[in-house]
Amino acid sequence: MISTPSSHSSLPENLYTSNQVREGEVLAARACHVDMYSLMLRAGQAVFDELLHRYPNVKHILICCGKGNNGGDGYVVGKLALERDLAVTLWQVGSEKELKGDAATAHDAFVKAGGVMSSEQNTVPSSVDVIVDGLLGTGIKGEVRPYFAHLIERLNQAKVPIVAIDTPSGLNTDTGAVSGSAIVADYTVTFIGVKQGLVTGSARAHTGVLSFAGLGVDEVFAKQNTANALLAQSPWLEILKAKARDTHKGRQGSVLVVGGNDGMSGAAYLASCAALKSGAGLAATYVHPESCLAIRALLPEAMVSGSAADSVLLEQRSHWASALCIGPGLGRNHWGESVYKSAMQLSTKFNKPMVVDADGLYWLSVALEHMDNRVLTPHPGEAARLLGITSTQIEHDRFSAARHLQQKFGGVVVLKGAGTIICDGSTTVVCHAGNPGMATGGMGDVLAGVIASLLAQGYPVFKAAVLGTLVHSCAADRNARMKGEVGMLASDVLNDIRYVCSAKKWWD
Repeated sequence: MISTPSSHSSLPENLYTSNQVREGEVLAARACHVDMYSLMLRAGQAVFDELLHRYPNVKHILICCGKGNNGGDGYVVGKLALERDLAVTLWQVGSEKELKGDAATAHDAFVKAGGVMSSEQNTVPSSVDVIVDGLLGTGIKGEVRPYFAHLIERLNQAKVPIVAIDTPSGLNTDTGAVSGSAIVADYTVTFIGVKQGLVTGSARAHTGVLSFAGLGVDEVFAKQNTANALLAQSPWLEILKAKARDTHKGRQGSVLVVGGNDGMSGAAYLASCAALKSGAGLAATYVHPESCLAIRALLPEAMVSGSAADSVLLEQRSHWASALCIGPGLGRNHWGESVYKSAMQLSTKFNKPMVVDADGLYWLSVALEHMDNRVLTPHPGEAARLLGITSTQIEHDRFSAARHLQQKFGGVVVLKGAGTIICDGSTTVVCHAGNPGMATGGMGDVLAGVIASLLAQGYPVFKAAVLGTLVHSCAADRNARMKGEVGMLASDVLNDIRYVCSAKKWWD
């Protein structure tokens, strides 16, 4: 994997709901002849091993335990730390008398090893090197209770690294949303099956580096359970086709970018350049007449035309193109509306696959239509307009939003954001690449161009959407690794797209 400040260690590609893991781990353990307390011991060992690996010089740890099995895992970590002669401060939140089953057994083992529970649970001791979060597990759905919220905020303010057990407390592991407060972890060790909410939305700001421990039952669990979604990671790019040694531009596909209204030539340029950088043989750009000169100067390789909205040229270019990209810089005035309507009619007439992005999505929200041979690439605000809800509601459950968009509009939906979600109605994929530097104008135009390029090169619609999203995010990660995240421009990523599409196994 690429090593950037926001990167994650390699993970299994299958993603599950919290309930799938909660119920499935029991059956998997039973099939492996492993009792649940032994599974807890393995979980605590995995967290402790990760802690020592990340912080080999640790001397004093603070462990925060709730009343559930996450708290039990914390007690196991505490006992292991005592056996290594580490100083352990342990906060039991809620009465220890309420601990049950395996959590109670782990508590008793910790006490027998000499562990004690601290009565002070408001101030993190200054000598603490690492905090272990075992407060709340994967069952949380709404806001955390006030005392837990207060405690979580105190821990987050402590300026001490936090290792979370299975999930950062307060995070919804089905949606990736946070309602109220959640632990901001530096590392999260999750078990048996990766919960889908750990890799998208607010989770990307709370899990830190996410690592996986199968506890010896993950293979059986995977056989017994069907993944709810998939996690796209860098090695998926191995399926990108290398260019044949005798190829020519006519075999590499042609992309038509439709957009670039007066004053918005940059968006059309970025999409057109991205299409060429990601392997399309030819690119044509249909823009407002006032935008022609700027794009011609920036990208002489593209065939740039500017004319009235009812131009015969748009029909000729649509017939010529292998795929269309409609929307970058299209605008919301009369010219933009007319061009959008014409382009959509022509793409249907000629049965051309397309990407609809940016202002194309605005016009789609005005004239709703269902179509299968296309990719929609909304950010949360655009998704909210398409569904008639708020962007906050979109981020509350990104998986559900992507499914609803696909059901309403057809084709493939690429719901952009931290942990971009790609959904075709039957399969959902989360992109596990990308970084905060991508939160800048023009990045969506580049993504649209890349996906359109892969469509033009003959990739099926869903595969083009998944690989295009992954190419774009990995290119941004490569740029961040070399130059940093701050100040990253959409145009900075263009040459990295070339590298990602060309190099083999560069992520190793």
